[in-house]
Amino acid sequence: LMASIELGNIDTMNNPKKNDNDYHHENKTSSGGLSTLSDEDLTNKAQEELNMEEEMKEASDVFNSLFSTKRPKDGMAGLSSGLKSVAKGTLAGAVSLVAQPVAGAQQDGARGFFSGLATGLASAIALPVTGVCVGAFQVYRGVVNTPEAARSSKQGMQWDEEKREWVFYFLQQDLDELTQLKSEIDSNKTSTTTSSENKKVKDEKFYKLLNTSTGASSSEIKKAYYKEARKVHPDKCPDDPDADQKFQALGQAYQTLSDPKLRESYDKYGIDSNNSNADALANTIDPTVFFNVMFGSTLVEPYVGELWIASVADFMMKDMADQQQRQQNLNGDDDDASIENDMFENVMKNSSKNKEAKYKQRRRELDIAFFLKDRIQPYLNGEKDDFQASCEVEALKISEGSFGSTFLSAIGFALQLEAEEFLGFHNSLFGVDGHTARAKKRANAASNNFKILSTGIKAASAGRKAYKEVETAQQKIQTPQNINGEFTGNENNDAASGSSTFSTEKTKEQMEAEQAMMAAQKLEESLPAILELAWAINVRDISRTLKKVCRKLFTDAGVEMEQRHMRAEAVKILGKCFHDVGREIESAEVGMGNDKESIKARAEVAVMTTMAKAQGQEVTEEDTEELIKQTKANAILQKAQQQQL
Repeated sequence: LMASIELGNIDTMNNPKKNDNDYHHENKTSSGGLSTLSDEDLTNKAQEELNMEEEMKEASDVFNSLFSTKRPKDGMAGLSSGLKSVAKGTLAGAVSLVAQPVAGAQQDGARGFFSGLATGLASAIALPVTGVCVGAFQVYRGVVNTPEAARSSKQGMQWDEEKREWVFYFLQQDLDELTQLKSEIDSNKTSTTTSSENKKVKDEKFYKLLNTSTGASSSEIKKAYYKEARKVHPDKCPDDPDADQKFQALGQAYQTLSDPKLRESYDKYGIDSNNSNADALANTIDPTVFFNVMFGSTLVEPYVGELWIASVADFMMKDMADQQQRQQNLNGDDDDASIENDMFENVMKNSSKNKEAKYKQRRRELDIAFFLKDRIQPYLNGEKDDFQASCEVEALKISEGSFGSTFLSAIGFALQLEAEEFLGFHNSLFGVDGHTARAKKRANAASNNFKILSTGIKAASAGRKAYKEVETAQQKIQTPQNINGEFTGNENNDAASGSSTFSTEKTKEQMEAEQAMMAAQKLEESLPAILELAWAINVRDISRTLKKVCRKLFTDAGVEMEQRHMRAEAVKILGKCFHDVGREIESAEVGMGNDKESIKARAEVAVMTTMAKAQGQEVTEEDTEELIKQTKANAILQKAQQQQL
């Protein structure tokens, strides 16, 4: 069909009953140098070609989504792809066998049922057979690609999942590409900000002071400030008694609008809102501060970067704030154009957030990779004994921090396995040691996933139990009771008994306080389960991140293969040292720091630190650790006093 189109025989296909005289007449006319096709015919022909291309593309997309047709890396990848194709074809055939008769019966009754049954039977046979054929072809392609995979892997090349080919990876080039990606994200933010000449904001006062639009970019705001500052500067306006005040107001407007966070808060809440201070404070809260206090130690930050759980919390808070602002805009403006513009900006923001999330993770991996590259450089320079001694000293120092032993075990185990896998595939016979290390990695990953599942169930159960306790406590205080705990029948009974409304309300307040205290205690009981779940997620996140980090270090084509091997050896030494120290200290600290009092104290200090930093205060890690100790001691003392009473 496509060949016929290219030869220009569409008219022949559409009119197969034309006789020889018709064709003779057309050819004769064409020989005179005039086309037999009118403008309308040419338009129809082009449209048919476009429709056919779209149908072919759609059919190709459906086929590729149904069967695994991507180029396999090697024989194992080809076998995996082939099995997937067979499974998908069999499943699709079974679904078609059931769905086609049902759909036919709904459309045309009994006749449609049998027609659908015939179609379903044909599909049930054709689709599995197609899956087997595609699977066999994928296995063949994988076997053919195996020698290339062996050579490329030996040369230190890396398989590109998107391009489906072997490429040389360069660490510095990756950093350059990431810098370019950051520029694209920033430009997208600017285009989103300037997509509307005047976007909807809570208060336009500062924008009017600068004589600029609410959709102005940061550079436009800067230019507007300099322009307006020349006009109202006290030196330029010696006769204006209000020049100082105008200049200060202009400076305040520029200081707010030039800071992205302050501008975002101002756009949402303005400066005259009753809740502006609280809302602005909430907008500047950084959830990563909370998680850094809960789990973090500045000593391990270069090895793990910003934890995934903190990044997710940050994005969730920003998304919730954006949704709240969009809802306020929709409630306050019924104009269709404004609503459509808000929807467009929402789509642009979501796309930008996805890119930003990918950028943050890649940046995290590259930062760790460059840190490790510098950290192991003494080993590459020949200072092997000094390097190992420095690793031991660093491990002991990290162990003194909060959750230091847990971090050491997770980081060390991940680094050690990644190095063993790389060295094993390159140094051992048939890569036996590499396969052994890979098997350990898979077993560890399966164990981490199972732990996340089990701790998730435990945390959900504890949370559900606490919720029920809170719900029960609320139900108990819904009905007013008197001091003796008897239900008050009516107001006359209250007056006759001499108990005033105040005493009844006082009893109710006491009950509310008691029930709230009980609910808080139940919630505290669930804290260890929640913390255990969070740590299980953190361990998996650290393992996955360090896997990509080590791959970047060990496949960096910017250095010779011998130097890559030395990098792996140094990382193995560092990982083993961290893991050994971490396991040794963990065994001596079983249960320490994971009790309810410690977790509660750390959570309280994490909240206080987050709020303090949101207000611009400086809080060091030593300050937080000291506060945690004091909070825990106060809680224990208070609990002992309550028991004595």
